[in-house]
Amino acid sequence: MKLTIHGYSTALYATWYYIEELGILFDAGDGVCSNLLGKAGKIKHAFISHADRDHLTGLLQFNQLFAGLKPTIYYPKDAGSFPFLNDFFTKFDPHNSGTTWQAIENKSKVLIKNSMHVEAIENGHVVQPSLLKSLSFKVFETKRKLKSEFVNLHKDELIQIKKEHGDQFLTNEVKRNVLSYSGDTPIENYERYHNSEILIHEATFLTKEETNTKAFKNKHSSLDEVFKMVANIKIDKLILGHFSSRYDQHDIDNEIKKHIQKYNIKIPVHRIPVGKAVKNMLAQEPIN
Repeated sequence: MKLTIHGYSTALYATWYYIEELGILFDAGDGVCSNLLGKAGKIKHAFISHADRDHLTGLLQFNQLFAGLKPTIYYPKDAGSFPFLNDFFTKFDPHNSGTTWQAIENKSKVLIKNSMHVEAIENGHVVQPSLLKSLSFKVFETKRKLKSEFVNLHKDELIQIKKEHGDQFLTNEVKRNVLSYSGDTPIENYERYHNSEILIHEATFLTKEETNTKAFKNKHSSLDEVFKMVANIKIDKLILGHFSSRYDQHDIDNEIKKHIQKYNIKIPVHRIPVGKAVKNMLAQEPIN
C-alpha cells in the first residue's frame, strides 16, 4: 500500500503526522491545520500519543474548524488533560460540536476502514505506575487469502465449498503491519516494530548518554539506539523525527549517515528536518 505522509516533528515545539489515504492523524502539535489547510478536514481519526503540549495544542484549531465533520480523537485513558480539553472546547466553542473524545487502553483496536485498524501499544515515555498515559500506534491491514490447497480449483467448485463450509474454511487471515508510529518513547522492545512496512520513530537525542542525563524527565530515544534496533528487526522504510533543536541539521544528517554505514542499513531512511514541515515525505529522496 502506497501511503502519502505529511508531517512536522521538532522536540519541544510540535509533532504531527497525517496519513492521507487513511484519513488518520498521529499527534496534533501546532501547525497541523495551517500546513494541511483543507486536507485537515479529511482527518476522521486523530490518535494522540500523550498529553505533552507539543503533541496536542493543534487540537484547538482543528476542533474549531472541523468539529462539524464529526472526527474522533483518541487518547491514553489516564491522561487527564483530554477530558479537560473536551470540557474547555464545549465552553469556548459551544457552536462547534461533533467531535468525539475517546479514551483508549493498551491493545485497544480502532477500525478505520473495512480491512484496516489501528492498535494502541503502551510505552514508557510517561512513567507513572498503574497509569496509562503514553501510547505508540500500529496500523494493520487484514485480508483473507485463499488456502494453498484450493488455488487450482475452478470458480464453481470454490463457490460450492464456500456454501457448504463457509469462507473461513477456504481462506486464511493475512495481517500486515503497514505502519508503526512510536510517539515519544524510549527504546524498550525490539519486537514491537518488527515487520513494520513503515516505521516512524522519534530520535530526540543523538546519543544514549544524553538520554541518561534526562532520566528524571519523560523518557525519549536516541539516534544510536534507534539504529541499533532497526539493524536487528525487519522493516521496509524508516522515518526519523522529533530531533532536538539543540542540534544543527548538518550534524544530525552526518550522524544518521554514520549510523547507516555502521549498521549496514539498506532500507530507505527519511528524516524530518528540525523546524520544517515535510509534505509527502516518502516521495522525497532518502538520506541514503
